[in-house]
Amino acid sequence: MKINLTKVILIGFITGICNGIFGSGGGTVLVPCMVMFLGVKENRAHATAISVILPLSIISVLFYFYKNMIDWGLTLKVALGSSIGGYIGARILNKFSDRTLRIIFGISMIIASVRMVFW
Repeated sequence: MKINLTKVILIGFITGICNGIFGSGGGTVLVPCMVMFLGVKENRAHATAISVILPLSIISVLFYFYKNMIDWGLTLKVALGSSIGGYIGARILNKFSDRTLRIIFGISMIIASVRMVFW
């Protein structure tokens, strides 16, 4: 599959901006963009987004560390739970069809959107 490098860089740029501003971008921006604009299969898009999140997170954490904005006690506790959940999620990702993943992802985005608007 031939992928347009300009599209890829633009999607990465927008993802990085969203990650820097909102603390998310890998799932909320990158997955839909890879599926819609690059033709990447849903499972592969989710796995690729997780891989992209690492360098995004490192850059963001360095900035937030420099600005002394990190609650390390909370970070360690959430990181423990997230690591366990991430392992389980990675193990079961391929058990879902593309359609099922889209439905689960879409529902979680709707819930997150409603929460952001009303809470």
